[in-house]
Amino acid sequence: MFTGLIEEVGMVENIVQTGQNGQITIRCAHVLEDTRIGDSIVVNGVCLTVTSIHDAQFTADIMAETFASSTLSQLRHNDPVNLERSMAVADRFGGHIVAGHTDGVGEIIQRTPEGGSVNFEIKVKGGLLRYIVQKGSVAVDGISLTVAREYADSFIVAIIPHTLKETNLGSKSVGDYVNIETDIIGKYVEKLLQPANSHDQSEQTIDGLLEKSGFYERREG
Repeated sequence: MFTGLIEEVGMVENIVQTGQNGQITIRCAHVLEDTRIGDSIVVNGVCLTVTSIHDAQFTADIMAETFASSTLSQLRHNDPVNLERSMAVADRFGGHIVAGHTDGVGEIIQRTPEGGSVNFEIKVKGGLLRYIVQKGSVAVDGISLTVAREYADSFIVAIIPHTLKETNLGSKSVGDYVNIETDIIGKYVEKLLQPANSHDQSEQTIDGLLEKSGFYERREG
């Protein structure tokens, strides 16, 4: 489990894709302290397993599904990446629950200064807005952020100067893509509200469940 508090910005040393799978090697320092082969490190919001450590670098394998559902395939030599080690038992929980399993990719469509911060508007597809709630939590490239506003197909996060300086968002501009992980709690709640083995899609919504339970009747017109 992760918290979305970035520990270090590393640099991509090498990334190769062979067939559908691949490997990434990242130069870094702080996150390698106490890290062993087999440990997990989140890279731009994607949980990867360390397969080797050598000369202030670590290497991790990337599976086909990870390439398909994230921005890792777009990375190139010397690109900055957000890094976070898995949470230790004694750590403070400063962000929110982040699994390191991206739900999709978003596109930065606006970057607007506002006061001392910068507002990023991020467009998403695939029904992700269902799980993004104003004042709720969302992970953008692994960074725990609060949703400032939500629209029909996009949302806004306000980035303070510290976050711009200490993460890769400082180098992001309009047209760039970022990994999105929505709040896991909402997904679990939705799953638990679905009837087991139900084939009736109308029952798999809040309205359908309430109607089935006799709380109200649907009216035509």
